[in-house]
Amino acid sequence: MSHATKYVLAIDQGTTSSRAILFDADYQIKAVSQQEFEQHYPQSGWVEHDAEAIWQTTVTTCRQALEQVGAKAADIAAIGITNQRETTVIWDRNSGKPIHRAIVWQDRRTSDICRELRDAGNEKRVSAKTGLLLDPYFSATKIAWILDQVPGAREAASRGELAFGTIDTFLLWRLSGGKVHATDATNASRTLLYDIYQHCWSDELLQLFDIPASILPEVKDSAADFGFTEKSIFGGTIPVAGIAGDQQAATVGQACFEPGMMKSTYGTGCFALLNTGDTAVVSNNRLLTTIAYQLDGQTSYALEGSIFVAGAAVQWLRDGIGLIDHASQSGELAARADETQAIYLVPAFVGLGAPYWDADCRGAIFGLSRGTGRAEIALATLESVCYQTCDLLDAMQRDWGSAGNTVLRVDGGMVASDWTMQRLSDLVNADVDRPKVMETTALGAAWLAGMHTGFYGGMDDFAQSWGLERRFSPGMDEATRTRKLAGWKDAVKRTLSNPS
Repeated sequence: MSHATKYVLAIDQGTTSSRAILFDADYQIKAVSQQEFEQHYPQSGWVEHDAEAIWQTTVTTCRQALEQVGAKAADIAAIGITNQRETTVIWDRNSGKPIHRAIVWQDRRTSDICRELRDAGNEKRVSAKTGLLLDPYFSATKIAWILDQVPGAREAASRGELAFGTIDTFLLWRLSGGKVHATDATNASRTLLYDIYQHCWSDELLQLFDIPASILPEVKDSAADFGFTEKSIFGGTIPVAGIAGDQQAATVGQACFEPGMMKSTYGTGCFALLNTGDTAVVSNNRLLTTIAYQLDGQTSYALEGSIFVAGAAVQWLRDGIGLIDHASQSGELAARADETQAIYLVPAFVGLGAPYWDADCRGAIFGLSRGTGRAEIALATLESVCYQTCDLLDAMQRDWGSAGNTVLRVDGGMVASDWTMQRLSDLVNADVDRPKVMETTALGAAWLAGMHTGFYGGMDDFAQSWGLERRFSPGMDEATRTRKLAGWKDAVKRTLSNPS
């Protein structure tokens, strides 16, 4: 690393937008650029992205971030990439062109395939290797679908002409000019194809899903040598030295390095991760066992709860039914609601994630009366995110034992709302800590890359830099909390496609 370098560039490629953020040597943000891109919904429950649009918005935002501070490639110590996980791209190795739109993590088109595999008794052996459940959320059935549905794809794959990747891998391929086909352990662990205990692609699972090994990327540590960018992209070469899936990057960015530390990210979905150290805790409550990060060949594991719809529910209020003009209005509106009405929204727009894992149920609202208005629906929408978090923390406490005593570090767009964070603290009955640096996902990717190149210090140095902006403490009485949670449980039971 040159001593002339001034920044680390974090690429934060998300579900609805691509962002580039420059961090300086003190972990401070010096430039931000963001561009949204189009969401494609070919059928009900299907969600796709144009991978070319993802690439173009990524390059554009990176260039704009550099321009904001007058930085050149030589000023950048390293690039760290964090990405929407599970989203699946397959491209031609020669042209670099995707053979189909990217199938997004939210997509449910392979529900029937997953059900057939479950009915055939395969879920237990899949979980034993991957820590995951048989659900269309993950990459494997998406890969198989593309290979089966795109004419000639299986034949091309058998000839070694195709490459698969989650978004990080696709971006790395493009950034390196097609020289590097690699991913990190956190992203690999979300494919249903990676053995998180043996640390390799599983031949048994590749056979189960009928996926050729030739399309898979090399798996590296989360901080590693991932090659260099092509000179033509940024006017010089820059090392890519860190990669992590967005939720794992946020765990790193929140400095949740000790077993028992926990973070919850509120973006399009909500994802809570509890660090379990070098022990891979097998959940008895339908949580996921996953890789939190892998450094110097040492793997740290996590229990994860995945909620498919969090901020997306607020987007629905704005774009779907027009109750608000801006997302920031939701908290103000909810604060004016008549809370005696007990309205419950179960936002199962694309099914329910942990701990229910019901791909077939759809959203519902309960408790409507003639007195129900915009404020009450806004309240129910925000509370639905809090209730879903309660479900995750309850499952984690039963699996881990001490999760209920853990302070919850939060990040993501929704945490800017004081009202929502206070209600979250009230309902989970725990302290909720909001950090000074809200861009924790990008910060985690930046630290991984900067640490690997020597621009940043190690874990202890980074953990000491974490700063608290505000702590929210519970103030709701136990009777109210108990009543509200019971109402939520009843609403969910009524929504499930096959309630037991």
